[in-house]
Amino acid sequence: MATEAAAWATVLVRRHLVHAMVPVPTGQWLVQHKPNGPVQLLEGPAAVLILTARIQRQLRMARPDSR
Repeated sequence: MATEAAAWATVLVRRHLVHAMVPVPTGQWLVQHKPNGPVQLLEGPAAVLILTARIQRQLRMARPDSR
């Protein structure tokens, strides 16, 4: 799960969906959504995947229906 979380963190940062995501030695992750914004502490890889899913849902909801 840690490898998948790291891969998603890279995608989120590269696509500018979050400003920064950094793992810390304790297994937790630091997330900054905007430059100069507050830093959020995620409890582990599962929390990274939950955040990723939340961002994906928001993107899908913001997109007009293409059907």
